[in-house]
Amino acid sequence: MEENKKYIIAVRIWIEEADGPFLGIGKIWLLENIAKTGSITNAAKEMKMAYRQAWQLVEEMNKRAEKPLVEKLLGGKGGGGARLTEAGERAIQTFYALEKKIQDFARKETLNLKF
Repeated sequence: MEENKKYIIAVRIWIEEADGPFLGIGKIWLLENIAKTGSITNAAKEMKMAYRQAWQLVEEMNKRAEKPLVEKLLGGKGGGGARLTEAGERAIQTFYALEKKIQDFARKETLNLKF
């Protein structure tokens, strides 16, 4: 009795640096939320994440990147905030482009799966 099974190749990517994980989808979402909200505090709230954890992730990314991805803005009348640097914007674009290539490859390979 032969069944027609359907298999799918699933992949998750992250980028590592000598000191460990550098960028994955969670950090990309954090960067996107910082860009959207203009603050690490609001980005953390949006993701139901503790501010301290979000801040540590930002510090870690900034330390491991060639150039900082997020810059803090000093408080003034409206308070401080944060924004992505050019490197931060590029990190998001590069990550999604890489992910798309890998997903496309996995989809093509899926068509040839037979066991």
